[in-house]
Amino acid sequence: MSTTRAVWLFIAALTAIRFSLLATTDLSFDEAHYWMWSERLAPAYFSKGPGIAFAIRASTAFFGANEFGVRFFSPLLAAATSLLLFYFARRLFGAIAGLWTVMALNVTPIFNIGAIVMTIDALSIFFWMAAMFTFWLAVERSPSFSWYWPVTGLLIGLGFLCKYTNAFELVSVLLVLALVPRLRREFKRSGVYLLIGMFVLCTIPPIVWNAQHAWITLSHLRSRGNLERGFGFHPSEVLSFLGQHFIVYSPLLFLALVWGVIASWRRINQQFKVLFLMWFGLPVFGFYLLLSFNKSAAPNWDGLAFFGFGLVATYFWWPGFRRAHFCGHAPVSRCWWDCL
Repeated sequence: MSTTRAVWLFIAALTAIRFSLLATTDLSFDEAHYWMWSERLAPAYFSKGPGIAFAIRASTAFFGANEFGVRFFSPLLAAATSLLLFYFARRLFGAIAGLWTVMALNVTPIFNIGAIVMTIDALSIFFWMAAMFTFWLAVERSPSFSWYWPVTGLLIGLGFLCKYTNAFELVSVLLVLALVPRLRREFKRSGVYLLIGMFVLCTIPPIVWNAQHAWITLSHLRSRGNLERGFGFHPSEVLSFLGQHFIVYSPLLFLALVWGVIASWRRINQQFKVLFLMWFGLPVFGFYLLLSFNKSAAPNWDGLAFFGFGLVATYFWWPGFRRAHFCGHAPVSRCWWDCL
């Protein structure tokens, strides 16, 4: 059986199990709240964009206003995100590495929870992963023009309509283009401006809505960050923020990820893959780490960073893993991975 087929079967089996669990528990507070939004569609809401409301409206129109109907898209989005991660990792490191990356993602507690409950995170990470992949494809084709440029902008914009944190992906895109000398020429071409334009179009509905409602979202975000009374310095809050990650991302996996990211930092200016992936994690994580000096951020708030960081860790750990696992006691000449 090919590795790609094995991944599809693995994800299909997981998705079937997740669908069977959708109606076994009552809706959470957030899910019920989003369902109420879906009954009153709007360009934005006081704390979020309209993406979650439109998704739930679509699924409940087919399956009814029940637990299964509200949550229908969550297993599908988890499956789609897993497949995107596999194909991206396969392109970067090979199919076997892609398989192990997908397996690691799907044993992570926070991802499994998000695969059976319908919150903004399921939509957000799907659009983040899709945009990161299409941006890589656009860069691969540089200096030739590719429609992946505007598609990337659209995907970032759709992610923004689900979770405003997805706007950091535009920052990641611009940083990669600015920090790689051969890619700086893209600022003289149309692709990057089509990307930005598509993103800006998607921001219009929530901006207009907020302008009509006294910018209530900004007040809400200040409250969530505990910034009404200014910015303080509380190291214990940072420790709490980091400690929560060990729980929701799995202690062993999170430790391996942290080790891999820190160890790869010295290669950020030497290897394009490391630079690309690192800058799709650092802006989001850095922002919430800084915010946590004032008040600990929730561990899912910076979850978008861990797709880039996770692939950096894969890049770091994979050569040693394949040597140990595939070469074993066989002579190097017989190792079909051509281990170094």
